[in-house]
Amino acid sequence: MKLLKKLCSIHGPSGNEKRISDFILNYINENISRFKVKPVIISDNIQDCIILKFGTPKTAIFSHIDTIGFTVRYGKELIKIGGPKTNDGIKLVGKDSLGKIQTEIYNYEDHNGNNHIEYLYDREIDRATELTFEPNWREDEQFVQCCYMDNRLGVWNALKVAKTLENGVICFSTYEEVGGGSVGFLGRYIHEKWGIKQALISDITWITEGVEHGKGVVISRRDSGLPRRSYVDRILKLAEKSEIPFQIEVESSGGSDGNQLQKSPYPFDWCFIGAPEDFVHSPDEKVHKKDIEAMVELYTYLMKYL
Repeated sequence: MKLLKKLCSIHGPSGNEKRISDFILNYINENISRFKVKPVIISDNIQDCIILKFGTPKTAIFSHIDTIGFTVRYGKELIKIGGPKTNDGIKLVGKDSLGKIQTEIYNYEDHNGNNHIEYLYDREIDRATELTFEPNWREDEQFVQCCYMDNRLGVWNALKVAKTLENGVICFSTYEEVGGGSVGFLGRYIHEKWGIKQALISDITWITEGVEHGKGVVISRRDSGLPRRSYVDRILKLAEKSEIPFQIEVESSGGSDGNQLQKSPYPFDWCFIGAPEDFVHSPDEKVHKKDIEAMVELYTYLMKYL
């Protein structure tokens, strides 16, 4: 869990993923000698994205590296990046021209009845500074809890699978928390270069009335996007054969890199598969270790047999 703890602590809100991208590249280069197959690494001219190509690939894993957060506006006002929780007292961190910042959220209603989100600090922070949740790692025998499990856990999963992957592609994408933006050119690259038409979305989903902690990794039948049923049927048959614990999700909202693949002009099949978390988009995202273990095991199995 040391790697996951580190990933959760790295600043990388949507639009400013350079630091987390550099960390992932450094990790890959430092550990590549221990990978079963040495991947081709592509990171030039694709913004802060990374593509890893192993062997003769048929299927790609997509995992977004960005997080939610806040941008400083004027007069101590904060603008949301994505959909973070904004409760009073949530601690935020960042850095501007005068140094490191540790602040917290304050909500108020003006005389016109408009709601505002501000930061509490003894000076004004530089305009356009990005603030993110302050990491507070908690771990016991059953759970890990911290900000940004979504989607640093998905990234961690992809890096774990990479160590034993023989054939496949891993795409580390950006901008997912604000609706996507990089998946289109990543999909085009891997489809035109290697004929990839199948994808798994390594991301984190929600605990709901139908999805519980400790019952296994979640395979999504649908959210706001509708993956092709015959492809998900294949995945479910393989999951049953693997005997790895899993749950089936059916939701009406939420989305992922899969939605962007579905909107691309390329014939991609995709399926969202991820561990479920509680306290979504807050500093307290909580995931069961059994579900994390099942996620790695199922991705490893599917990338071998899909």
